[in-house]
Amino acid sequence: MTLDFKYPLGLGAALIGAAFSAQSAFSQESVMLYGNVDEAITWSSNQKGSSNIYMRQGNLYASKFGLKGTEALSSTLSAVFDLQEGFDPGTGAQQTAGLAFNRYAFVGLQDTRWGTLTLGRQYTPYYMLVGTLGPVSWLSGATGAHPGDIDGFDTDIRANSSVVYTSPAFHGLRASAQYGFGGVAGSLQRGSLISAALRYDGGPLSIAAGYLSMNNTDYAGGFDPNASAQFPHSELNNGYLSARRVQQVAAAMNYTAGRLVLGLNYSNVIYRPDSHSLFNDAAVFNTYGALASYRVSVPLEVSAGYSYTRASSANGIDDAARYHQVSLKEMYHLSKRTTLYALQAYQHASGYTLGAGGSGDIIAARPIVGDSQNTTPSSTPNQFVAMCGLAIAF
Repeated sequence: MTLDFKYPLGLGAALIGAAFSAQSAFSQESVMLYGNVDEAITWSSNQKGSSNIYMRQGNLYASKFGLKGTEALSSTLSAVFDLQEGFDPGTGAQQTAGLAFNRYAFVGLQDTRWGTLTLGRQYTPYYMLVGTLGPVSWLSGATGAHPGDIDGFDTDIRANSSVVYTSPAFHGLRASAQYGFGGVAGSLQRGSLISAALRYDGGPLSIAAGYLSMNNTDYAGGFDPNASAQFPHSELNNGYLSARRVQQVAAAMNYTAGRLVLGLNYSNVIYRPDSHSLFNDAAVFNTYGALASYRVSVPLEVSAGYSYTRASSANGIDDAARYHQVSLKEMYHLSKRTTLYALQAYQHASGYTLGAGGSGDIIAARPIVGDSQNTTPSSTPNQFVAMCGLAIAF
């Protein structure tokens, strides 16, 4: 059957034009390239027995580039995406080999009334709402993160194949929840991730609390690299990488008084074993932190922080590991995008923890400043790290 449309060509063109005009009223597209380049000369007093002077990237800000975009779909609804990759400006190498967008890659819908729903590789609400009030925002992750980034306050935990919902702010209050699919056939729990957080920002006060749970699969001897998320590891927690589940609970607050910002933070991290684990009893790490930041002038800002981390007495350890860390930061803004900075941190460790062999492999706790020394702990109870660098945003 043949259909014969007899509308004049001029009328048809007008109708099509009207449809496109109506759509274009909302289809306003925006795509932006952005990023940071950060490099520093670094000195560590002791890395596995020797001092070291070397170049290190991503200290004040992670060296990265990204593409993000929005498309207006209606007066309140937009489609959004963000792709971000880390790199080493010292060598030009990808931060994570084999991952084109290792930091995150997601797509979603954002509505000014109902909130934002995103899908992909993403940070957790635990980090986005709570971690951003912690020491990393004010002191850097390299020397300011709690030892080994034991509580994930830095940008080290990302959930693959995850769904995140974040509410709009209501009288300063926001909530966010996430589920990361483990991808294990026959089980929604194995390899999955759950995170939720609540935050209030009102006047000078910001306060937040969050929860994160990362499930292992039946992977023997460690944490399955195919699980939804991985977490930072170092000699501090190497003995507990075979946990069935890693649970993190944290709270943080900042108070701003003119040029001064004061902050307090707390985290509780639990490694829970099962029959596949190399340790027997749940291991608990509690961290207490305080920080202060003061803007001396428009270009000059100084910050300081202290944290105390203590492990539980379990798995045959009576004298549990303890870590004291003091961190300092000085930054001078040459412009809105270019910053000179200096970082210093000292950490003292005492007590014992489990080595990579798990139960029966009891080793002396060794200091790991921030998360810059995770693979290079000191061979003595003390470690000092200093950095001097330049960071440019674009």
